[in-house]
Amino acid sequence: MSSSRARRLLPGNEELIPRFIEVGDVTLDLFHRDGRVDDRWLHLHPREFELLWRLALSPGQPLTRKQLLAEVWRIKQEPGTNSVAVHVARVRGKLGQFGLGWMLVTHPEGGYYLDAPPGPSVFRFRVATPNDKIA
Repeated sequence: MSSSRARRLLPGNEELIPRFIEVGDVTLDLFHRDGRVDDRWLHLHPREFELLWRLALSPGQPLTRKQLLAEVWRIKQEPGTNSVAVHVARVRGKLGQFGLGWMLVTHPEGGYYLDAPPGPSVFRFRVATPNDKIA
């Protein structure tokens, strides 16, 4: 779908949602609602994906439990459960399989954030193609 067609279908919304968000070595794919490291999927459950996607929108910026409940769980009242912490632990475990569990950080004053720069990792190697020119 072209962006002009999308704007006609959704008038007043000039911002398009990206399909991919890259944070360090992790690529989140909105279409598949999952994340991957290189060519291996994380196998995120829907809420885990939403949590990681939300944190990836603003890496390095802590989001409180209350903010995550409102923006990811879409609830305003305190549920009386530790579901945010449980989901954070599950996502850390899935990232940990790739040695990336450190990326999802618990802030000392409460809340969580991704400790990774937006975009692909500077340590990722790219495979050369036949069209690449050697300097």
